[in-house]
Amino acid sequence: MNTSRRSFLKGLGLGGVALSTPKLVFAAAETIVKKEAMLPEPKGNRVVIVGGGWAGLTVAKYLKKEAPNAEVILIEKRPNFFSCPISNEWLADLVSLDFLSHDYNQPAAKYGYKFINTTVLAIERDKRRVYTPHGYIQYDYLVLAPGIKYNYSAWFKDNKDLIKYTMLHYPSAFIPGSEHLALKRKIWNFEEGEFVITVPPGAYRCPPAPYERAAMIAYVFKKNKVKGRVVILDPKPEIVPKGPGFMAAYNELYAGIVEYVPNAHIKEVDPIKKVIKTSQGDFNFTDANLNPPHQAGELVWMADLIAKDKDGKPTGWADQDHLTFQAKSDPRVFLVGDVIGGVPYPKSGHMANSQGKIVAKIIAARMMGKDITPALPDNTCYSMVNGDPQEAIVISVEYSFNEKEKKIVPKPKVINQRSQQLAKATYEWAKGLYRDMFA
Repeated sequence: MNTSRRSFLKGLGLGGVALSTPKLVFAAAETIVKKEAMLPEPKGNRVVIVGGGWAGLTVAKYLKKEAPNAEVILIEKRPNFFSCPISNEWLADLVSLDFLSHDYNQPAAKYGYKFINTTVLAIERDKRRVYTPHGYIQYDYLVLAPGIKYNYSAWFKDNKDLIKYTMLHYPSAFIPGSEHLALKRKIWNFEEGEFVITVPPGAYRCPPAPYERAAMIAYVFKKNKVKGRVVILDPKPEIVPKGPGFMAAYNELYAGIVEYVPNAHIKEVDPIKKVIKTSQGDFNFTDANLNPPHQAGELVWMADLIAKDKDGKPTGWADQDHLTFQAKSDPRVFLVGDVIGGVPYPKSGHMANSQGKIVAKIIAARMMGKDITPALPDNTCYSMVNGDPQEAIVISVEYSFNEKEKKIVPKPKVINQRSQQLAKATYEWAKGLYRDMFA
């Protein structure tokens, strides 16, 4: 059995079956996916984009603008778009659900790409096929932008019961959907006690997000006169980025409500007894927002495109060229957004949007047989720290490439002084990027 076929079966959850019985294994696979083509053979260049988040949507729109004759297909398993950026403001009732939600049909119709609401079950890179429950789709180029997945096994190993219990009772809400609705209900129904937020170790989706979330929850508690505290368990020695701005908000706006605990490396999580054991001691909680470590979305693992460290162990993030976003082992596959690894790019909505425009230009140039000097993305991230009056802080980052060291170097600019002006800019920033992807 070749590597591609083994990866294909692994993507279907059949990789554990003995390799000495490939015919039986593949027969099982055929009961899960249809082996016929879902769409006719492409007449020209076909680009399949899997993942309809900030990165995937941007690639789809701008690729049709750069290469109007290309057939562009966007696949997303969710029927509608829900934005993680600005969701913390929604948790605090500062914006409506309509502000975060958008439909996929409008931009697809306007810009001429095809939107398919389905799930990808497997990827066969040697045959350039993406498999869905309705059949496979052939591609010339593939863009993977599936976002993140949670690594609960870092806490619970193979205990699926504890994983399910934690996801159900203490949702992370870093992946859009019902988790956000459940978390908001928890926040507004909380009456008293300790509400714990765990900050994921290593790279994770949107570095300032847990700290902004803590501020918004504290604002709700303060507004509702809740007899409780928000306890932030952070494995880092200090808040990064925008540490001074967040700490000022905690100390000046939410004194006695927010407790920040640095260097709190998690040793054990017991969601049943409601206790978290850390290097800074044990913490009991009344309720919690439990955020496990993050990894690249499942599709990157399915495609066998996860980077390995010097010891040959998976890093958890994609293995891509730092400038072109092409998979190092497959130049026809592009990896965009939160999945990428090995570069100092935050996993944020603005960054994903910026990368999407770059990748669209690169793919269009490849189709036309042209060389292109890849641009570098940029990033802006606002964080709301107060709800009345609404006040925010911000970081913006430009990047340069150090030719001598072959490294991408960030140049951040931070405004830690919270202000109402920055709060207004937060919404204008969001509206601008929503228009860029949907209008």
